[in-house]
Amino acid sequence: EKAARTFWMYLWDASQDTTLMLLAFCAVVSVVIGIATEGWPGGMYDGLGIMLTISLVVTITAASDYKQSLQFRDLDREKKKIEIQVTRDGFRQKVSIYDIVVGDIVHLSIGDQVPADGLFIDGYSFIVDESSLSGESEPVHVSATNRFLLGGTKVQDGSARMLVTAVGMRTEWGNLMETLSQGGEDETPLQVKLNGVATIIGKIGLAFAVLTFTVLMARFLIGKAASPGGLVTWGMADALSVLNFFAVAVTIIVVAVPEGLPLAVTLSLAFAMKKLMQERALVRHLSACETMGSASCICTDKTGTLTTNHMVVEKVWAAGGATTVSTAKGFEEFTSSALSEGFAKLLLEGVFQCSGSEVVRGKDGKTSVMGTPTESAILEFGLGVEKNTCIEHTAAAKLKVEPFNSVKKTMAVVVASPNAGGRPRAFLKGASEVVLRRCSSVVVDRHGSIVALAEKNYMKQVAGAIDKFACEALRTLCLAYQDVGGENEVPNDGYTLIAVFGIKDPLRPGVREAVRTCHVAGINVRMVTGDNISTAKAIARECGILTADGVAIEGPEFRQMSPDQMRAIIPKIQVMARSLPLDKHTLVTNLRGMFNEVVAVTGDGTNDAPALHEADIGLAMGIAGTEVAKENADVIIMDDNFSTIINVAKWGRSVYINIQKFVQFQLTVNVVALMVNFVSASFTGIQN
Repeated sequence: EKAARTFWMYLWDASQDTTLMLLAFCAVVSVVIGIATEGWPGGMYDGLGIMLTISLVVTITAASDYKQSLQFRDLDREKKKIEIQVTRDGFRQKVSIYDIVVGDIVHLSIGDQVPADGLFIDGYSFIVDESSLSGESEPVHVSATNRFLLGGTKVQDGSARMLVTAVGMRTEWGNLMETLSQGGEDETPLQVKLNGVATIIGKIGLAFAVLTFTVLMARFLIGKAASPGGLVTWGMADALSVLNFFAVAVTIIVVAVPEGLPLAVTLSLAFAMKKLMQERALVRHLSACETMGSASCICTDKTGTLTTNHMVVEKVWAAGGATTVSTAKGFEEFTSSALSEGFAKLLLEGVFQCSGSEVVRGKDGKTSVMGTPTESAILEFGLGVEKNTCIEHTAAAKLKVEPFNSVKKTMAVVVASPNAGGRPRAFLKGASEVVLRRCSSVVVDRHGSIVALAEKNYMKQVAGAIDKFACEALRTLCLAYQDVGGENEVPNDGYTLIAVFGIKDPLRPGVREAVRTCHVAGINVRMVTGDNISTAKAIARECGILTADGVAIEGPEFRQMSPDQMRAIIPKIQVMARSLPLDKHTLVTNLRGMFNEVVAVTGDGTNDAPALHEADIGLAMGIAGTEVAKENADVIIMDDNFSTIINVAKWGRSVYINIQKFVQFQLTVNVVALMVNFVSASFTGIQN
């Protein structure tokens, strides 16, 4: 845990600006020379005025950043209060997740966060959500054949005991955190340009000051040589004259520096920060407002950023045909034309009985589904069918349950079915290719007619529907049933296929339009995800990221490339699939280092934190985002909407343009004042 930054640290950071440091130097010199030539207190007014302006700019910037940082401290305190049950020294006890040590046996159940890396000892139907760490939205089934558990992931179903093997910075999560400490804070594009302007102005002002002092000294020495006593005799009046010439030279430098620029920049950024808060974007650092306006590339996560991170049934093949049920019109068509009362009861019985998820009713009376994303999608589909058809599934006693097995890729249940007169009925659900192999017949129409798969090419028709769903990047599951003789009997084959479900994580509303707006504005959008290449390409095409001339690449292939190969392919990359967190970090680093792009990174998981930290501007999701991601982001998108990023870019560009206009105005005034002072001092010896 990093120590909280104090207000004085923010003050120090705000004061490290080239323009401010140049003005501070001039202010000090102005005070010293002013007091020497004009006395106290009249001689210090000019320098004091400059110092007050500098103090105002530094205080506003520091106070704004410090105020935003305070909002995260309470979250940190609450985060440290999490306790978990462990067995240590033979005794079961509750300890803080920060006090876990290697060798502890941790007891995990639904909803728990895995506190450290470890090995699965034993458990039941143990499913872990690793999306925050790996970016992969598919939950992982942990068992005796797949023992590894990673700290920072979340238990989605089941319970288990885990032996802790690594804690703190030695975990996979700790390796990610190490990348966050690499490198210091980089200057924003506006800071780079303003510092460049300040350097040029400083050099011009210094050149004019030296030239003015040289001209004035030459005039003085010529006059001194012509006077009685010549250059040999010097008095106090002569020394004051030389000091006055030096004061004129310092004044030339002060006139050259646009002293109003830092204040104008700070006020513009503070105004933009306030407006962005109304647009549901929390800006943590003042400079982040203008950085987004300079962005030339956005590297975005897929799960939870472009998509909703909520699986839904997109298409269903049932009763001999496929229907898109994700739209209201398609769902209405499916429930009215594809379902009779008898077939609807059979479908609903299979959906609700053969499921590892559960429909629960909250205190407010609303129903919700608890369980894995895929199971929840099918149950939500079943609830929609019940609502549209006014046919409710009937409760049935479960006689035998075979939970989902990652080896078999199926789950099965035997129930005393009310629709079969109370006789045992087995339902099978799982991977489409596995279930289809165990089926011998299929329901072919809305009336529930059953035909052998071998007849009339029904096997080819069903297989074609599954392939078509897969080509559209839909996750396919099949549901089948069979009436059985014994209550403990789960048949290996002979099932009747009821339906094929095509499930997907849909795009967020407005994403297509937001991506199109980015392209029009000259901002390239790249997707970096842990999902497989087919799903990533389909989603990228759907939202307009992947174009005909773009390249989709997998993380392992990208990882093995040499620097020269990366230099050649990175400009063409629009999609990177199966990527590790460090792949995203490498891509962002090379985009900034090799191609001098201003890179914005969006993300919500712990796995996104290194790239968020490395980018010119990090954009974390406020609702679905992990605390680690938020801590390393510059802007937090409060509504998790990719479209809000467009508003951040618009305000950033607006600030950039306004500052450009102010610089043009300020330099015009300053150049005229500089020339007038130089000419009057050089030719008349009098400073205006």
